Amino acid sequence: MIEIKASDYSIFISKDIAKEINRFLKANKSRYSKLFILVDEKTLEYCYPQMAAHIPAFKDAEIIEIESGESSKNIEICSQIWATLSDYGADRQSLIVNLGGGVIGDMGGFIASVFKRGIGFINIPTTLLSQVDASIGGKVAVDLNNIKNEIGLFSNPSAVFIDTTFLQTLDERLLLSGFAEMIKHALIVDDIYWKKIKEADIFDFEKIDALVETSIHIKNKIVQEDPFEKNNRKALNFGHTIGHAIESHFLSKQNISKQLLHGEAIAIGMICEAYLSNRIVNLPNDALEDITTFILSLYEPVQLKKTDFDRMIELMFHDKKNENTLINFSLIPAIGKYEINKTASPDLIKEALKYYSEKVKLLK
Repeated sequence: MIEIKASDYSIFISKDIAKEINRFLKANKSRYSKLFILVDEKTLEYCYPQMAAHIPAFKDAEIIEIESGESSKNIEICSQIWATLSDYGADRQSLIVNLGGGVIGDMGGFIASVFKRGIGFINIPTTLLSQVDASIGGKVAVDLNNIKNEIGLFSNPSAVFIDTTFLQTLDERLLLSGFAEMIKHALIVDDIYWKKIKEADIFDFEKIDALVETSIHIKNKIVQEDPFEKNNRKALNFGHTIGHAIESHFLSKQNISKQLLHGEAIAIGMICEAYLSNRIVNLPNDALEDITTFILSLYEPVQLKKTDFDRMIELMFHDKKNENTLINFSLIPAIGKYEINKTASPDLIKEALKYYSEKVKLLK
């Protein structure tokens, strides 16, 4: 078992995570009056039975199930869950267990943090994305009008429990979605990790543990230095200003098959923001090409229409890092280094979107 200390909670990494959860629940038995477990249909089928078989308290817990996917991460679903908590007698000493991916963690943390002015919650992330990123750092939020994480706050879990064996339940697309955040970690702070990332086989579950641990250490260190994103924590948003806008744009489409997973959108965002880095903070041309080639080798190309560029830029103006009506970016002057609070004009952002689009066309 590995324990990584965060600000006021611990992140536990183990192949026998049930043992650590039992220890936590036993130590806090007098603190928590009721136990609720938030799941989606996938984690209810593949993850909950595995946990319940080894954690007696889980068998007696109330299960709250939502439909998987970003489309469930909204205030309407939250209201339904708050009503369910009330109906089942949840009080301020209740504990919510978020068993699932990024949507479950973001949403469950938000629900817990405002219900009765705040009840406890723990995260058991079951996807690569949630294990290396979403479950750590105390950001909880839901979407509003298809705009990512528009309503939220900072609220830490009581603990995070990570078992990488859950990753074996994921398909290739979900694994790659999480891998995008690991690519980001390497690009912003660690050029040696970047080399390891490029050589990694994320389908080799025997070796992925070390990479997951490295990414957790990177994110946790940055968060501890700047918990409320006033300064250097903004570095973690590399690829996200454009990536979130692209994700929100595709989220608004009625055809769910055309929607993008978070990591897929961030992968596009990293290519575009690497281009901005080249133009604004002098990221070398060979580094831009290296980043672009590697990411395009992993992710399915996405056709971005020029007629949608204005809408995407409009969505970027909702980004929480913006100041003085300027679109704010975290960029990389070199692989393994970052600079925050950089701005770009709409015309230059369109250039970056066009750069990605043209690279995609060359793949045909």
